[in-house]
Amino acid sequence: MPIPEDVTGEEIDKDVRQELQSLPKTLAEDVAKNLVMVARLIDEDPEGAYGYSRVALRLASRVAAVREAAGFAAYANQKYSEALAEFRAARRMTGTVELWPLMADCERGLGRPEKALDMAGAPEVQKLDRAGQVEMRLVAAGARRDMGQLDAAIVTLQSSELASHSVQPWTARLRYAYADALLAAGRSGEAREWFAKALEADRDGSTDASDRLAELDGVEFVDALGEDDEAEDVAEDKAETPDAPAAPVEQDARDDDED
Repeated sequence: MPIPEDVTGEEIDKDVRQELQSLPKTLAEDVAKNLVMVARLIDEDPEGAYGYSRVALRLASRVAAVREAAGFAAYANQKYSEALAEFRAARRMTGTVELWPLMADCERGLGRPEKALDMAGAPEVQKLDRAGQVEMRLVAAGARRDMGQLDAAIVTLQSSELASHSVQPWTARLRYAYADALLAAGRSGEAREWFAKALEADRDGSTDASDRLAELDGVEFVDALGEDDEAEDVAEDKAETPDAPAAPVEQDARDDDED
């Protein structure tokens, strides 16, 4: 796959660059460039990111960072079985538990919420940092909802992180998930309150909390620009259409006038 000229491979994280030092220099540079493309495209063009991840995987499948990138790209394309296999491989290579919540969410994607819940109760969760534990809580709540256990999902999300007034990277998503679970349980008043709290914490627009609030408030957005354009088009059509010819006078009426 083509690599843009502005991509040098130096953009990757220093830890990943260190991993790639085990490869020949030219090969390491090629792998690095493909990993840069995965990171660049994964949000806006998941399919493109997946393509570059496959190239990197073909070049250096024994590098943990490559297996991890391939897992993220597959996950972004909802290829959960493939993503799970790559995450497992990366975990075997590194021995870390950082990917545990993502692995559990892959189990959800494969229609195995019970397995995801088992993973949420595993000892590995205790080794996660705070962000990882919040992520695991979100996955567990999602698994409960998959199983139709709305009340249990709500309880799962109730935590010190949810109650905290400080804003962390996970705050908006946690509040949003709680609001969504409340709404699904028919508790719309509480849901609105938490969607508003999610919006307050959503500094980078990672959720659609504002849209959900507007929906609850019965606000409808009108595309004023679109309406103006449509009105202009109608006016132009009228201006370009010639006036219809006058109705012909009946022959009998002309004969009467001549008489």
